[in-house]
Amino acid sequence: MSHNKWDIMKKQSSLITGGECDMSEKLLAGGIEAGGTKIVCAVGTGPDDLTRAVFQSGSDPDAAMREVTDWLRAEQGRRGTLRAVGIGSFGPVDLDPASPKYGFITSTPKPGWRDADVLGRVRRAFPEIPVAFDTDVNAAALGERRWGAAKGLDDFVYITIGTGIGAGVVAGGRPLHGLVHPEAGHMRIPRVPGDDFPGVCPYHGDCWEGLCSGPAIKSRTGFAATEIPPDSEAWRLHARYTALALGNIICALSPRRIILGGSVPKGGLLGGERFFAMVRAEVQDVLNGYVVSPALEQGIGEFIVPPGLGDDAGVCGALSLALDELDRAG
Repeated sequence: MSHNKWDIMKKQSSLITGGECDMSEKLLAGGIEAGGTKIVCAVGTGPDDLTRAVFQSGSDPDAAMREVTDWLRAEQGRRGTLRAVGIGSFGPVDLDPASPKYGFITSTPKPGWRDADVLGRVRRAFPEIPVAFDTDVNAAALGERRWGAAKGLDDFVYITIGTGIGAGVVAGGRPLHGLVHPEAGHMRIPRVPGDDFPGVCPYHGDCWEGLCSGPAIKSRTGFAATEIPPDSEAWRLHARYTALALGNIICALSPRRIILGGSVPKGGLLGGERFFAMVRAEVQDVLNGYVVSPALEQGIGEFIVPPGLGDDAGVCGALSLALDELDRAG
């Protein structure tokens, strides 16, 4: 099967350049970032040494995951032996190891993926190695902690705003699970006076995701976020609603940093720098001086930040899950 089918994009480091290397000495891991629109896969040891492939998730989990596992096998034959695989999946997902549906996607509105056994499909393809599983945003948070904008931090939040909105919460150096896992994208937030947009969330209408996800922006304006003019009122509303949600997160969780990833915070024609500046100013307005910390005043530019790993945060996070699983196995 030709690698061209998978639109492979490669990154190389000194580990795989300048002559042959001993694959047996490399801690080679596989990563799967299963998103609502696409699935990104990688094989490597970290952000400077990985091979990526991108697939459409579509509406048939069997077909999509078969492509993923076929590609991982092909890369294993090309690069060396996989020691573990990590999966960061869109959700909601079942994260209780004692549950008969551990590793399943549960109540997603995505066609075809409700009750999809994501973990089981990968375990059956690679029965001889450990496979780690978590939410896509928890995985991205762990990737940012290992290699990116959260290095050295034990308490922070990673948020993605794209097809949906999700939050990965790391507390005491570990991702927060609890009853299921945080679903900050579905928190209810106050409406801006005069805004009567009903929202697009099939469960809650005008929750944060219903108001600010990529599909919500397109439903509100008729344009994708990448196409909205910089002076559009939609950007002001998006920044305000995002700040209201972040204000809740700051008050409830007191993170040391908030990382905003996903397609929407890139700001489209507005630009990422202007979008982040708007959100930071709105957060200060929302908090109104109640939470006192230099990080929320002169240091807010280092408190609300984009991912250090950029678009690779999710798939590198999946690699980090795999590496953590190897660490636990000794």
